[in-house]
Amino acid sequence: MSQGFERYERQYCEISANLSKKCTSAIALDGEQKKQKLSEIKSGVEEAEALVKKMDLEARSLPPNVKSSLLVKLREYKSDLNNFKTEVKRITSGNLNATARYELLEAGMADTLTASADQRSRLMMSTDHLGRTTDRIKDSRRTILETEELGVSILQDLHGQRQSLLRAHETLHGVNDNVGKSKKILTTMTRRMNRNKWTIGAIITVLVLAIIFILYFKLTR
Repeated sequence: MSQGFERYERQYCEISANLSKKCTSAIALDGEQKKQKLSEIKSGVEEAEALVKKMDLEARSLPPNVKSSLLVKLREYKSDLNNFKTEVKRITSGNLNATARYELLEAGMADTLTASADQRSRLMMSTDHLGRTTDRIKDSRRTILETEELGVSILQDLHGQRQSLLRAHETLHGVNDNVGKSKKILTTMTRRMNRNKWTIGAIITVLVLAIIFILYFKLTR
């Protein structure tokens, strides 16, 4: 929940509680005391109405999943504020005698205060529930962030392994090239050795034939 909304909400609840007490006491007053009390009540109602408007603006600026719950609470606060406005009108248009005022206190005001207390109780329960929901959302976001960090770490490890495999592949490719070159060199050397063998063999054969020929001529003389 927005910190601004929570601050306005606390201020509203304090003003609402004070207005309930002032309305109760104003019913039994007369003359200047009653006028002064009504002036205080009207001022409190205006202040409460301003806070409700601020809460409304603050709630509408929040994400939809949070805004919907806060707007439900605002409807309760607006209903509570309308009850105070109605009560101010009754007291202002009053000129009631003491008996009527006490009857109003026991009947209408008692019901109004009970309803307001019930509304505030429900609102506080909603606030607690919303607070717990916010905590769960924060826990979920923290888990998502941790999972994201783990995923990034895994991706980095995989990237490092991929680079290692690429380097190993390049090394193997280099080895294959060297092996190919060595094979060509050995083939060339083998061919040269074979040619040398045939050459030496031919030379030896010629020398043997020459020796035989020379011996033959010597023996025949």
